[in-house]
This record gives sequence, structure tokens and C-alpha cells, in this order.
Amino acid sequence: MYHIEMLSRVENTPELETKRLILRRFRESDEQALLDIFGDKKVNIFLPMFPLKNLEEAHAYLMEHYLKFYEQEACGYRYAVCLKENPDRVIGYMGVGENESHDTGWGMHRDFWGQGFATEGARAMIERVREAGMPYITATHDRNNPRSGRVMQKAGMTYRYSYKEQWQPKNFPVIFRMYQLDLNGTHPTYDHYKTMYPVHFVETRL
Repeated sequence: MYHIEMLSRVENTPELETKRLILRRFRESDEQALLDIFGDKKVNIFLPMFPLKNLEEAHAYLMEHYLKFYEQEACGYRYAVCLKENPDRVIGYMGVGENESHDTGWGMHRDFWGQGFATEGARAMIERVREAGMPYITATHDRNNPRSGRVMQKAGMTYRYSYKEQWQPKNFPVIFRMYQLDLNGTHPTYDHYKTMYPVHFVETRL
């Protein structure tokens, strides 16, 4: 019931502005920037996909995951992250899923790591979905990527539990940490991953 109501209430990826950033929709002209991010093997280590190899693959990914999505009437948030001083250059991406988990994620070009851009953009996006009435968001990160967890914490999310997944398509085991932030009221912890994966536990030290 909630999901159906949200589809009629939430604009698909409205532009957002922060102190240093513009969060906007991806454009067809962003394929090179997308390749620079998703084609970087170091950035790709913690992504659920293999690195993009060329502009043709970047164009196909851009069309399938962004441009076609913007044509839908369904609610959603899939952003290109740009500096205010150069809104035509994409330095990262972020989004919130429209499914039950409301999974939240982000990534930045390697040249812009460690400067607080992911946290700044995530906070703005979270406030937008809060205003739209979304009840909660979740996010997961590989335990070997604690930097991502720190962004989640700075954005106000709290750790709930960990679980082990045979990650596809890369096909190796990963311990993921699941975070959640209740936006409107208090909600039970999203426990779908506990149901899906038999190995799950709570870590006392992060």
C-alpha cells in the first residue's frame, strides 16, 4: 500500500543543491564521466558489477540504468553528482531505490575521495526523501570498505546487523553491514537480508 501511494507522490529525481554540489539527472552527454567512474578498477572493487570497458558499454549502462528510468512515472532518485562550479562534469552518483528496502547508495570519482562530497550529497538526498514521506532508508557496505560505513554514519544512519552473501556476478563471499535510518516515525529493522541469507549476526565492534 505504501509503495503504491509513494509512486503518485514523489517526483522522479528532482534536482537538488547543496553548499558545494548540484545533484541532477544524468544526461546522454555524461557517458565519458560514467566510464571514468565505473571503468576504474579501484573504484569498482566494491561495486556489484564488473568495470565498464569502453564508451559503448558506458552508453548502454547510461541508457538502461538512468535515461530509461527517468522516463518512467514511478518515483525514484538516481542522481549525477556535480560541483556547483562545473555542473556539466559528473564527479559521482547516488540514489535511493524505490523498492521495499529503499536501498541507498553512492560512489565518487577517485579524484574526489576524502573531501566530504558523498556525505554532503547523501544528506541532501535524505532530506528530500524525508519530505516526500519515505518511512526509512537502508544501505549496505562490504565490511572491507569501512569508509562507506563512515559516510552512512555521518548521514545519520545506524548499524543494525551483518550478513554473508555469495556476491554475484563476481561470485565470491562478502560480509555486508546493513544500516538503516528511520525518516518518518519509528520502524522495525528491515530484516529481508536475514531471511535471504542464513549467516547473519550483530558485530559489537565496527
